[in-house]
Amino acid sequence: MTLDQLKALHEALLSARYNGVLSIKAGDKWITYKSDAELRAALSSLDTEIARLSGKPRARSIRTVCGKGL
Repeated sequence: MTLDQLKALHEALLSARYNGVLSIKAGDKWITYKSDAELRAALSSLDTEIARLSGKPRARSIRTVCGKGL
């Protein structure tokens, strides 16, 4: 898929997720997701692929956890 097609699919998935819909039309076929978690995973995958095709480095996060040691 081209970068423009991926961005269009990403917008369609975001719109569907915000509207609470689990089915979208991509091109000439329908895609139905089983849950919001599956839809979120698809969005994450699209974000990664769009970043790769755009030449942007992958976003990374560092999580720190601390406790009192009790």
